Amino acid sequence: MRIPIRPTVPFLPAVAISIACLLPSAVSAQTAPPGCPAILQHTFPRLQDEKPQPLCQYAGKVVLVVNTASFCGFTPQYKGLEALDRKYRPRGLVVLGFPSNDFAQEAGSNKEIAEFCESTFGVKFPMFAKSSVRGVDANPLFKELAHVSGTTPKWNFYKYLIGRDGKVIDSYSSMTAPDDRSFVRAVEAALGPS
Repeated sequence: MRIPIRPTVPFLPAVAISIACLLPSAVSAQTAPPGCPAILQHTFPRLQDEKPQPLCQYAGKVVLVVNTASFCGFTPQYKGLEALDRKYRPRGLVVLGFPSNDFAQEAGSNKEIAEFCESTFGVKFPMFAKSSVRGVDANPLFKELAHVSGTTPKWNFYKYLIGRDGKVIDSYSSMTAPDDRSFVRAVEAALGPS
C-alpha cells in the first residue's frame, strides 16, 4: 500500500518569511552593496526633489557629514564647505549636508532651503531633506554617528569626518571653519597622497 506524500513546497516560503522577520538586520545587510560600510547603509531623500538617495553611493570616499541651517551665525560656512568639496572631490572627498531645525534656525521647507543654498552660496554638494540630528528623533545616520563618536551636534554646522573605510575619524564643533588649518590637514590625511 502506497502512502501519499504531501508536497512541502508551500511550507518553505512561510519558513523563509518567518526567518526573515526574525533577522531583519541580516536581510538588510544582504541588500547593501558589497563594500558599503555599515555607517553608510542608509537612504535619505534628496533636498531638491526628495528622491531617495542611498549613502552607499559614497562608499570608498572620505565623507564629511554636516548638520546645517539657513539662519545661523555659522551659515556662511556653506561657502567654505562648497569650496572644500570642490577642491578635494577629485581626490575622493564628499560633503553631505543635513539641514535641521533642532536649534530653531531652519524653519523653511525643503524647496526653500534648496533655493537658499543654491542662490546664496552656490551649494552643489549633496544635501538631504530636513531632519532631526539629535535626541530620540535623530535620523539613523546621526544616531549612529553619536553612538560611534560619543558626541551629538552641539549646534548647527557640527562636522563628522568619516574615512574611506567607513570609520569615524573625528568630530568637529561649529567653531571649526571649513578652512581651519588643522581641519584641512585632517581631511588631507584621510584622503591620502594625491
